[in-house]
Amino acid sequence: MQSIFVDYPVLNKVIISVTNDLSTDQRVDKVCHTLAGMGFSVTLVGRLLPESPTLDRSYNTHRMYLFFRKGPLFYAEYNLRLFLFLMFNRCNLLVSNDLDTLLPNFIISRIKRVPMVYDSHEYYTETPELINRPLVRGIWERIERSIFPRLTDVITVNESIAGLYEKKYGIKLNVVRNIPRTVSPVEVKSRKELGLPDDRKIVLMQGAGINIQRGAEESIEAMKYVEGAILLIIGSGDVIGQLRKMSEMPGLNGKVMFLPKMPYTELMQHTRVADIGLTLDKDTNINYRYSLPNKLFDYIHAGIPVLASRLPEICRIVEGYNVGLICENHDPAEIARMINLMLNDETSRADWKVNLRKAASELTWENEENVLKSVYRKYV
Repeated sequence: MQSIFVDYPVLNKVIISVTNDLSTDQRVDKVCHTLAGMGFSVTLVGRLLPESPTLDRSYNTHRMYLFFRKGPLFYAEYNLRLFLFLMFNRCNLLVSNDLDTLLPNFIISRIKRVPMVYDSHEYYTETPELINRPLVRGIWERIERSIFPRLTDVITVNESIAGLYEKKYGIKLNVVRNIPRTVSPVEVKSRKELGLPDDRKIVLMQGAGINIQRGAEESIEAMKYVEGAILLIIGSGDVIGQLRKMSEMPGLNGKVMFLPKMPYTELMQHTRVADIGLTLDKDTNINYRYSLPNKLFDYIHAGIPVLASRLPEICRIVEGYNVGLICENHDPAEIARMINLMLNDETSRADWKVNLRKAASELTWENEENVLKSVYRKYV
């Protein structure tokens, strides 16, 4: 059994906690690298799943194997285990990522008189998983309401969510968007090397959370009306099983391809060979309305134009830089019309290619992390 104790230097030690298995959380990985570059000794804490890949990180990691994998018992077990880990490991700073790690971090920060930073990646209590579960949602609301007004340093992912929290709790938040690092040019693998067809165009939807109300079902139905292309879905989520069944419907034979979640560098190899990228979240809840998904920036950095739903933060990027089109509704026929337009309008594709390079040069983690450094500099 893995020991709860971690051996590390105490000076400028920061413990960062998440509830995932650390393997695909690019935002937290970037934060860890930024803090390590500032002189912190970083330990990132998460959980270990049977399918979790081996990690090779330049900072310390600690993954806990939990008996429960989801639901109330998982959160109870995780929070207890995290509380014990934080109690028995010294540090100078705690970083809580999202509401499901906040309670043990806050309690330990008060017991040990250690400062804490809270990084909220979404408007947690308005996620689709909670909005139709009033009892569970109420529990998370009470936790947030009892702690949030007492926090000093809070970070979130975009201006819209920051505004919601500021209005609710009267606290000024720092905004750090989840934008990729500038990546040195690498040899781009061919479609053949990646096992992808080279005789058809590729419409891509990727993400670690391909869940309900994110437009995946309508995207598959849209492919009935798209010729000469496949829909490539890369990642995981709670609708993948349903999507696989849908892909077997009449009119979709051979038009949809699935790949599992994969390391980021490998994922981006696939992203670069696509023709367009989809981000079609629905405006069904506050959290989705103000989302700014990682895949949007991944598409931009890969140089592929974006077809997006009309959500304010996404539109601010897509229309502001003119790197794609906005789909006004989720009718599969309309999605198909937009896909066909984007695949075949060579003049627009040429303009998007130029604009994508400009957007990728400006939308970088190296620019975004300046806000992050201003928050953490006081703790070095």
